[in-house]
Amino acid sequence: MRVRLLSGTIVPMTHVVGTPLGIHPSTVLLLGSGELGKEIAIQCMRLGLRVCAADSYENAPAQQVAHESRTLAMTDADALAKLIEDVNPSIIVPEVEAIATDVLADAAKRGIRVVPAAAIVRICMDRERLRVFAHGTLGLPTSEFRCVGSLEELRAAVGQIGLPCVVKPVMSSSGHGQSVVRDEALLDQAWAEAQHGRRGADQEGAGTECRVVVERLVDLATELTMLTVGSSSGVTVCAPIGQWQQDGDYRQSWQPAEVPDDVLEQARRIARRVVEGLMDEAHAAGECGWGVYGVELFVLRDGSVLFNEVSPRPHDTGMVTMASQRCDEFMLHVRAMLGLPVTPGHVELVFPEGCHGAASQAIVVCGDGEVEFSGLEEALAGADVSLRVFAKPCVHGSRRMGVMLATGADCDAARKAAQAATQALRIAVVPSLT
Repeated sequence: MRVRLLSGTIVPMTHVVGTPLGIHPSTVLLLGSGELGKEIAIQCMRLGLRVCAADSYENAPAQQVAHESRTLAMTDADALAKLIEDVNPSIIVPEVEAIATDVLADAAKRGIRVVPAAAIVRICMDRERLRVFAHGTLGLPTSEFRCVGSLEELRAAVGQIGLPCVVKPVMSSSGHGQSVVRDEALLDQAWAEAQHGRRGADQEGAGTECRVVVERLVDLATELTMLTVGSSSGVTVCAPIGQWQQDGDYRQSWQPAEVPDDVLEQARRIARRVVEGLMDEAHAAGECGWGVYGVELFVLRDGSVLFNEVSPRPHDTGMVTMASQRCDEFMLHVRAMLGLPVTPGHVELVFPEGCHGAASQAIVVCGDGEVEFSGLEEALAGADVSLRVFAKPCVHGSRRMGVMLATGADCDAARKAAQAATQALRIAVVPSLT
């Protein structure tokens, strides 16, 4: 898909779908092939797009369903540039953050559609750049923060912000490298944890220390994800998603989260503002910025709402939309990237009769080997639950291997149903043959 700017308006060029195995296929290159990428790939293939799924390891979930797959370190600029040259995609969809963004920018300049935009991916993968953009440029409320480049600067920043505080690397995901510091004596440990957990810490030549964000620990009541879609028809905000996290990673989400009207209004305003601001950055770079954004917000006990982060792609907590919305977040992402309109009707909540809430329960498995599920006849006996197995090749330590979806009379009932169905599963970790 090519786009051009006419008098400041982005106009989609003609895009043909339906010939994935033809001599002129419209090809989507997935950069990252986890569980989110798998669902994106399936939606692409339903519309007749050819899909090439790339990841850092073989047999990743999306690679198992795509037309072709590649394995490489996507932080390796030369390897990524060669991949793009070989595949010659019409559209590039980043599904992970560990990507050589300069290569994406070059691809966008050549007319390849990066979803939502190379300029946006570059901002969002760097917490420092994103915080400065959100707070400084857009004026959004955030927790008090400082960005530092050394242990000495960290100590000075904590002296200004105070304890307790949160320390995390500017580049990481899923809580990696993050710690809560309540005692100044633990700052050395927090700095070391941030360096160890940062993105790319295990790669060759990663000896340089990374910058770190230190934030005041806020009086948190709850966290919300506001899935927000930028499309050819403008910006559309989905119903709020509540979530429960453990060790910095999502364990359960539900929709719609029950929040007071004034909180919901703040949340919608912040979500819309940050996505509109990011799309403005994309337009300035000659890109469109169309796609799904997972806007993460803090709701404080006093009822105020703070911006936290935004992922320019479908969000893990948004897997609940597979049980709650007319169009789930993956379908919305593909619709938007193809230049199709996304309106409030597309994000409408749609439940079975008698149901008014949905939930997702992450299935996290600990062990070393391949994962086998049994007991499905008991776990899935009810019509209100369904299972998605990610089919990741193996687990080493702790890994999210599936998700249980459920609907219920309300969100509490749906959460209980998802949890009960998950507990009814029998999960075994068996030695791998490879």
